Amino acid sequence: MKLTFLGATHEVTGSCFLLEAAGKRILIDYGMEQGPDIYENAELPVKPADIDMVLLTHAHMDHSGKLPLLYKNGFSGQVFATTGTADLCEIMLRDSAHIQMFEAEWKNRKAKRAGKGYVEPLYDMDDAVGVLSCFVRCEYKKEVMIAEGIRVRFIDAGHLLGSSSIEVWVKEKDVEKKIIFSGDIGNVNQPLICDPQYPESADYVVMESTYGDRSHNAPVDYAAALAEVIQRTFDRGGNVVVPSFAVGRTQEMLYFIRHIKQEHLVSGHDDFEVYVDSPLANEATNIFREHMWSDFDEEATELLRQGINPIGFTGLKTSITSDDSKRINDDMRPKVILSASGMCDAGRIKHHLKHNLWRPESTILFVGYQAVGTLGRALVEGATNVKLFGEEIEVKAEVLTLPGISGHADNQGLMKWITSFKEKPSKVFVVHGEDTVCDLFTDRLRSEKGLDAYAPYSGTEFDLATGKFILQAEPVRIKKGQPAEKVTKVFAKLLAAGQRLMEVIRKNEGGANADLNKFTRQIHELCDKWER
Repeated sequence: MKLTFLGATHEVTGSCFLLEAAGKRILIDYGMEQGPDIYENAELPVKPADIDMVLLTHAHMDHSGKLPLLYKNGFSGQVFATTGTADLCEIMLRDSAHIQMFEAEWKNRKAKRAGKGYVEPLYDMDDAVGVLSCFVRCEYKKEVMIAEGIRVRFIDAGHLLGSSSIEVWVKEKDVEKKIIFSGDIGNVNQPLICDPQYPESADYVVMESTYGDRSHNAPVDYAAALAEVIQRTFDRGGNVVVPSFAVGRTQEMLYFIRHIKQEHLVSGHDDFEVYVDSPLANEATNIFREHMWSDFDEEATELLRQGINPIGFTGLKTSITSDDSKRINDDMRPKVILSASGMCDAGRIKHHLKHNLWRPESTILFVGYQAVGTLGRALVEGATNVKLFGEEIEVKAEVLTLPGISGHADNQGLMKWITSFKEKPSKVFVVHGEDTVCDLFTDRLRSEKGLDAYAPYSGTEFDLATGKFILQAEPVRIKKGQPAEKVTKVFAKLLAAGQRLMEVIRKNEGGANADLNKFTRQIHELCDKWER
């Protein structure tokens, strides 16, 4: 009974864990790394052909994105997932394969001109289609015996359509242990999908910590907050550009905008248009519609009973082709543009930023997590100039973050989830968080809840039967020549204080000029004191 931590260790993306028990090798997630990486990830210690099965928590690329690569390299087992996850993977993995093939083709054109070698895509459409044929659809709350001595149960994680925490029971001889893999734990009171279900028991817990260092500070009314941004932007003649994750976040935004239009919360612009400029987002919206009656929460289901489409309204436009996308910016009437990618690192959103960042009348509205090193994170943190398609763009648009619109539980939600257990688990492994956040949240679990918590690095091996580490891996930084060193806990606390300062600054937007000037002077004085 061995658990090996491979991905999403002291990092937010690339979720991957290997469970070896009852003669089987099981991967829990096999996700892509997105954004810059800090540490080297250990290689898969067995051949893909020797992996018997995969348990998939949900469809987001940082959890599912390397499954076609696994198939390409020899995997032919089963992938267990909920029906919602399987349906979303049908479009997301195909879309990912298309991107891999397109980027490889582009690189090969450049390489040919430069006399360089051939670049092979990470995987192609055949690999995506192949692994999709391996999916086994599971129902929530129903135990499934996946092998002798191993049974699993999926419970709703409340993060995305079909998302789950996975309970796994493994038995070898007379020893049985239960492990829970949290997946991404959802925020409560999200539109469309149900709140997370809370587990009651486990010997070991592998849990995420994405927002383990902060609270969302959600507005009382999401729709009202969004309407205020739209009203202000439209009144000055600009566009509201929303970098939005194609699957999940886009559909939530449609839900809010439907409410805004129904209640006439934006005055003087009653017929404003909303463009969903992402083929993937449009396909995902269709899948959400297919799952309305089976997976939506009670509030959305009540709308359905009244004959109301929770994510549809007059003025909703879909953009499929690149020509459709280009025409959006030819029309100067104020509009809402929902486009991917959500962190602004790729896709059509970059074109909309190019056309709107320099316009002081427009607003760039972030409604999701922005990883360190991404263009989205740079804009949120106040970048004044960015480079897009080789062109320097001055940032004059209003850049805002709408707090509370998050698919991830905040630190309070995470604490509620882990304290739902009737008895304390033997050990809690903290993963899926930025480097310092993993350590901070681990310390909180120890000091506030008395839990035996540990934040493993990639390559760490743990014996589930004995409850002892086989190997406690050390961090290895990706940058060559740089020593592998952990950020000290004191410095981690300093970083957390800096994040809190940014939250306070954002909360004071719109305050009295005298107060803002005083606050600014105090910050400069503090910086002058500590600047080396």
